[in-house]
Amino acid sequence: MAREIAAIVKATRKEDGYLEGNGYAVTWAFGHLITLQSPEYYGWKSWSMEYLPMIPKAFEITPVKTPGKKTDTGVMHQLGVIGRLFKKSEEIIVATDAGREGELIFRYIYQYLQQKEGIHTPFRRLWISSLTDKAIREGLADLRPGNEYDRMYDAGKARSEADWLIGMNATRAATINAGGGKTVWSVGRVQTPTLAMICKRFLENRDFKAERYFTLKVMVEKDGVGFTLTNPTRFSEENEAKEIASAILKEGSLPVIDVETKPGYANPPLLYDLTALQKNANKHFGMSADSTLKTCQALYEKKFVTYPRTGSRYIPDDVFDTLPSLIRNAEQYPRFADYAVMLRGKKLSKGSVNAAKVTDHHALLPTENTPKESDLNSYETKIYEMILGRMLENVSERQEKENTLITVSSGMPAFPLTAKGTVVRKPGWTAVFRDVPQERNDEEEGVLPPVRKGDALTVTGTAVEEKFTKAPPLLTENTLLALMETAGRELENDEEREAMKDTGIGTPATRAEVIEKLIRTRYMERDKKNLIPTVKGLALYEAVKDMRIADVRLTGLWESMLAKIEQGKASVREFNDNIRKYTKECTCEILNAPIEKKSAESMGNHHFETTCPKCGSKLICSEKACFCQNKEGCGFFFFRIVCGRRLTEKDISEIISDGKTKGKVRLRRKDGKSFEARLVLSADGRFNLDFK
Repeated sequence: MAREIAAIVKATRKEDGYLEGNGYAVTWAFGHLITLQSPEYYGWKSWSMEYLPMIPKAFEITPVKTPGKKTDTGVMHQLGVIGRLFKKSEEIIVATDAGREGELIFRYIYQYLQQKEGIHTPFRRLWISSLTDKAIREGLADLRPGNEYDRMYDAGKARSEADWLIGMNATRAATINAGGGKTVWSVGRVQTPTLAMICKRFLENRDFKAERYFTLKVMVEKDGVGFTLTNPTRFSEENEAKEIASAILKEGSLPVIDVETKPGYANPPLLYDLTALQKNANKHFGMSADSTLKTCQALYEKKFVTYPRTGSRYIPDDVFDTLPSLIRNAEQYPRFADYAVMLRGKKLSKGSVNAAKVTDHHALLPTENTPKESDLNSYETKIYEMILGRMLENVSERQEKENTLITVSSGMPAFPLTAKGTVVRKPGWTAVFRDVPQERNDEEEGVLPPVRKGDALTVTGTAVEEKFTKAPPLLTENTLLALMETAGRELENDEEREAMKDTGIGTPATRAEVIEKLIRTRYMERDKKNLIPTVKGLALYEAVKDMRIADVRLTGLWESMLAKIEQGKASVREFNDNIRKYTKECTCEILNAPIEKKSAESMGNHHFETTCPKCGSKLICSEKACFCQNKEGCGFFFFRIVCGRRLTEKDISEIISDGKTKGKVRLRRKDGKSFEARLVLSADGRFNLDFK
């Protein structure tokens, strides 16, 4: 962002931590440089019940620290650069993200430098959601007074302090309750409802009782072309279906009573925001949300795609004006070259053009730089092609289809038979990824022969199929991200639902980290694509599932109030008073929650115990390794991370009992590519790979 803005104001000389020239200096933060002080700063050093709830009289701020270090030299260096520039400048132009968090990032830095350096340089606001030359120039020509965004800062500050109060107190309360303060049990407004989604689905899947039923298919033919007729009825008894099948066979031929043909259309998909990209990358390539974000960030830093941490799937008009040149660039990219050439001179669809729906950043797009094959690794290639291909899809014509529904009499009025067929008349946008098999839905069951009302179809056979109701599928990162994104849409309160309709829980920039944190804190594990709660995760869920801290409605209430603060319709004091009141309630609830202590002991600190396969002594498994307690007499150990996979308890249990995993597990090569193999443990603690 700094480079783009510096180019417009002609600040082209590169200095340490900023760009300078033409009377301007352009500098930057990297995320939050300033954060709220930790509980220890206020004197609450020990994790003791007597200190709860922790509610500071006034919150203090401090530079962000790297865990385990007293200071972060990168953060302190950049703050020094910003402070020196603020001191010598006549005016500050604030160009952080055009949203609540962007405003908070600047104000916390400004407040910190006021306190530390006595800086009071006046500031104005550059409010833009696009980094095209036109958008930057227009924004610079219409700088807004800084105090116009005071209410937005008030809302951001209130959100930050509320998350501190709930997160710090709830985490310490759960930790004291579950593990006596020995191991951390993290609790928070976003991560705990997310864990609840995973646990709820896991339990629904585990406890599901499949019910048997039967369906009937009738095979028919017209002019030598066969196809299948069905009826949605589910029979509880096989004989019921067989009786109808027998009666149909006796008929020999069935009359067509209706043929309905309708045009069908499929509009181009919207451009990607980060969450939509993460969902599709997980669905098609098995990539984690965190891996997709890091890959997209790498592409951004190589200047091949636009800013990745966006929550918008729309672009403003000035960005749309740049798409023809980006499409011409795509003619140089082999996979899409032919399609890009085909778009020459055609009117481009504007399905994603809506400036009102652009948030802090516009939708993901490729840049004017087209990579060569050698510029990208395999994962970067996948993500780049998703973004470039989606842009081509988005500007293309809609797909045009012809859907046919044939209704046939079975001889029983209450049991009509039907067949559905689809013919694609114009592929439109679906031709972009023509080398990828298209998913078919229930409406699309292949091509039917020409049939008219009154025609007789010859019955060639029937089939009674035994089926079982299916359990709700376990959540994957794809489906979890979708739930996080749409959380709150079912809320009954209109204000809360409206406040959350475009937010859900978490943000596009933070959802991947929430998922990774739930794995780091041993609340859940990955099992191939599925997300499985651990014993520890289930123990916390069972204890808090009926509390507000585990309910998305808490976020709905917050977002509703924060929106009113931004609009000047509610006071910060009222919000803060409510949060402090809830902090006391929540802390008391969690301190007295029935957290299952055995789960706390076995799972709380990433450790568990099993039996050494070499000597029979106790084998202790930490986060990184499993080692025999009989160190002198045995010394058996093996590392828990193998080819990029941290072995699950299930993996280790199979390895200890059988010497190998029961089936293949997903592993990762050094170049990032994934593969599957069975892990076989040798007597010296080394792992071999079995590809059979």
